[in-house]
Formats: sequence, structure tokens, C-alpha cells
Amino acid sequence: VQLVESGGGLVQPGGSLRLSCAASGFTFSIYTMGWARQVPGKGLEWVSNIFTGGSTYYSDSVKGRFLISRDNAKNTVYLQMNSLKPEDTAVYYCATNPSGRWPNGGFGSRGQGTQVTVSS
Repeated sequence: VQLVESGGGLVQPGGSLRLSCAASGFTFSIYTMGWARQVPGKGLEWVSNIFTGGSTYYSDSVKGRFLISRDNAKNTVYLQMNSLKPEDTAVYYCATNPSGRWPNGGFGSRGQGTQVTVSS
């Protein structure tokens, strides 16, 4: 299993970023996929999930600002992040959610992460 994130960086408050995650080594289309984030000193937390049927879920902290999507033909999952806030600063990970439960599903395989920094 390999998950490779890209698209992180430094952005000003109110700005946007689009994260991408290229998956390989497993049958992508049958897995619930998601994005999680971690800040120093805190645990990993789910930000969003997208289920195999296309249903999407978001944490309250990002609801209305972030949009998750997937392209099963490209084995890729995306996270469009709008209206970014300094508190969105974290390392963002693409991960599988083997249990398919939201919001308390555990983390399966995950990538190396991509840093998102929101600062003026």
C-alpha cells in the first residue's frame, strides 16, 4: 500500500489549497478514504472521509470550508481547502478508514503527510 500526498504549503489566512493523494497497491475503489491532520503535541484527528458510494463527512471545524472528492479512475483523493485559518496549520495525512465508521473509525494505512501552514 502506498499513499503519496502533495499540495501542501504556506498560505495566508483566507486562502485556499488543494491537497492530492495518489494511491497504489490496493483496490482503491472499495475503501473509505479520508484526510486526517496532526499538530505537534496532539493526536491524529480525522478531518474528512469519503465513502465508496460518494457520501462525505467533515469534522465540525472544517465543515463548509473543505471539500473532499475522489477519482476512482485515477486512484486519487483530493481535499479542497478554502477560507483557511491559522488553526488549520498541521501536517495533513491521506489515510484509509478500514472500519468505514465516522467519526470514530480508526486509521488504516496512511501516507507520509504534507505540511499546511496558514500564516500571514
